[in-house]
Order: sequence, then C-alpha cells, then structure tokens
Amino acid sequence: MLRRRIMQALNLTDAQKQQARAIFQGAKANAQPIRQQLQQNREAFAAAVKANDTAQIQALAVQRGTLMGQVAAIRGQSMAKFYSTLTPDQRTKADQIRERIQQRIQQRRQAANG
Repeated sequence: MLRRRIMQALNLTDAQKQQARAIFQGAKANAQPIRQQLQQNREAFAAAVKANDTAQIQALAVQRGTLMGQVAAIRGQSMAKFYSTLTPDQRTKADQIRERIQQRIQQRRQAANG
C-alpha cells in the first residue's frame, strides 16, 4: 500500500511502472524461500523456548539474524534498481518522501518512549 502511494506521488511513466513491478515481483520471488525458512525458524524458536533449550535458542537466533539479513539485502537491491529507473526530479521527490517517513517513525518512537 505504501509503495503504491509512493509510486503515485512520483508520477511514474507507464514504462517505469512496468519496470517497478518486474523489479519488486522478482525480489518477492527471491525472498519467498527465505521467508519460508524464517517461518520454520520462528516455529523452532518457539519450541526451543518452551523446552528451555538455551543452546538451540541461541543457534536459532543467529540463524534468524542471517535470514533477516538476506531478506534485507534483497529488499535493498530491489530498491536500488528501482531508484536507478527514476529521473533526477523523481529521485529528489523520493528522497523527500523517505525523509518524511523517517521523521514520522522517529516521532512515533519518541511518543512511545515518552
């Protein structure tokens, strides 16, 4: 939903929209097996917690970090590809949108901790 709103705000051409769809669909497909591994990891982690298996908890936590890092890399690579399709004006607008989002996140964190 957020990505769609951002794409509308950037006023993408039809060609850019097609490129974006291809980029993000490819990223989703690449991340799917990792997301499945993350689901299995969450289930195993919950079982390890219930069994009080601290060694398994530690091993699964490390594995989860690695898997989440892989997903983040896929996401970052897809965003970099998308960003490279933008015109200079669209990049400026995208940077402004990203900055506003980051400010809102920071404000929410401060309010929650406030």
